[in-house]
Amino acid sequence: MIRGKQKKDVPALSTSSLPDIVFMLLFFFMVTTTMRETTMLVKISLPTATEIQKLENKSLVSYIYVGRPNDMMRGKFGDAPRIQLNDSFRTAAEIGEFIAAEKDKLNELERAKMTVSIKADEATRMGIITDIKQELRKAQALKISYISQRVLSY
Repeated sequence: MIRGKQKKDVPALSTSSLPDIVFMLLFFFMVTTTMRETTMLVKISLPTATEIQKLENKSLVSYIYVGRPNDMMRGKFGDAPRIQLNDSFRTAAEIGEFIAAEKDKLNELERAKMTVSIKADEATRMGIITDIKQELRKAQALKISYISQRVLSY
């Protein structure tokens, strides 16, 4: 028998595995993405160092940022170096309140292990750093670290 040309139907696409693929992609991006805790209001060019140690428990570290305001904030705050605590500019006198609030977030055993890390621009004058260190001493925050970038030495 000779049959005429019959129209063949295209089989439907199976979409049963589509939710699995979307879930795997969502899970992958949730695991690999890190959330920024603070918004940087200052520009920081890290100083270089040859002897660097990594901090062990980063959940016990509180950060103080020091540098010139970034381009968006320069019109409002000027060009002088500023101190950033969390997401706002503060003065050196307010560091004691900041340390007290950070210690309150920790349990009693971890308070003695708390480290304050100063992330300062390499062009920052030492007077601002000294003021910060004096306020940290008054607040009994005696474990201080300075953030820098490693320079390769030969």
